[in-house]
Amino acid sequence: MAARQSPFDLSKCARKNILQLHPYRCARDDYKDDGTNVLLDANENAYGPGLALNSQGALLTDDATGSSKPEIDLLGLNRYPDPHQVELKKLFCQYRNTHHHTPKTLQPENLFVGVGSDEAIDALLRCFCIPGKDKILTCPPTYGMYAVSAEVNDVEIVKVPLDVNNGFQLQPDKINETLAADASIKMAYICSPGNPTANLIRKSDIQKVLEHPTWNGVVVVDEAYIDFAPEGSSLAEWVTEWPNLVVMQTLSKAFGLAGIRLGVAFTSSPIATLLNSLKAPYNISSPTSTLATAALSPASMAVMRSYREQIIAQRERLIAELPKIPGVGRFRGGQESNFVLVELLDKPARDGGKPSNEVALAAYEMMAEKGGVVVRFRGKELGCLGCLRITVGTEQEVSKFLQELRVVLEGLRG
Repeated sequence: MAARQSPFDLSKCARKNILQLHPYRCARDDYKDDGTNVLLDANENAYGPGLALNSQGALLTDDATGSSKPEIDLLGLNRYPDPHQVELKKLFCQYRNTHHHTPKTLQPENLFVGVGSDEAIDALLRCFCIPGKDKILTCPPTYGMYAVSAEVNDVEIVKVPLDVNNGFQLQPDKINETLAADASIKMAYICSPGNPTANLIRKSDIQKVLEHPTWNGVVVVDEAYIDFAPEGSSLAEWVTEWPNLVVMQTLSKAFGLAGIRLGVAFTSSPIATLLNSLKAPYNISSPTSTLATAALSPASMAVMRSYREQIIAQRERLIAELPKIPGVGRFRGGQESNFVLVELLDKPARDGGKPSNEVALAAYEMMAEKGGVVVRFRGKELGCLGCLRITVGTEQEVSKFLQELRVVLEGLRG
């Protein structure tokens, strides 16, 4: 059947900035998982969901007496979900009201819940930035979705890099100079702990930006990995002190619930009202809400903390064992996340080896193709020459990774 004739021309009909986009890619686009690979590429929780489950995998929730009971309720799926998620928001507030940073208390009106942190990233852009006019500020190397969402919304990106010679820390004075010089910058995105840098940004540096004397904009702190940092590191409750602070978090990482796509943004009540006003009316599905609520119950929190302890123990093992492998260089950034960023060298450090993208890329490809271990090549990011980002896996997965990396680097040296 011949194609229908039409004057339609996609290249002239679609928005120019959308035509220039490329789909999000990950390591698994190159190495499909057949169920046998060791997946240390996407910063997932290798121990599984932080949920209290019985031996058959059924969800357990705490009843009023404090004991656990199995609960699966699918009967309400014919109804639209709660558009406000107040009960879920109360649980998030309860979790983050630690009073490490303020005596004030978070309330549900301080929260926006979305489909992962990505919805909050996009919603903030739509809320504060006029397409084709306003800008955002990012601090590379950093999470790629800030740029993707900005491009989708036709918002320009101004970059003030992290200090690559000082542990990838924020450069607040340079940020403030940039903000003072350009009133069209409406938001500054700060990732803490950073991705791919794994370092916690100093609270005092964030405060310097918040205290900018002239800039009328929003500071967005992305805390996706905050539960792997020292206790009390989260600045979520600090939004009660600053009218222009947003702190984003997710259940994808420490809680091991990447599959339910649940993110949260803590912020001032006026900003939260704007975000909740522009979102889709039923953006959080009932199953997602049920699982998120269960994850924040006492029984499931105990599971999450147990898995987190194991992840931190394996992180410390990687930090101890990787430098013993000839051809492994420095750790870059910090050690406050569920992954590490490490250099691979063109020859052992004792022989004067230098960071090498060629070696890192070859090691990445060979480990995936021959060893079934998938990590993430990050050598093209600012300050990350020769770097692989390795998600912390289970004890067995870490053992396999260390073994495969040693074999691969020996083979590359010939």
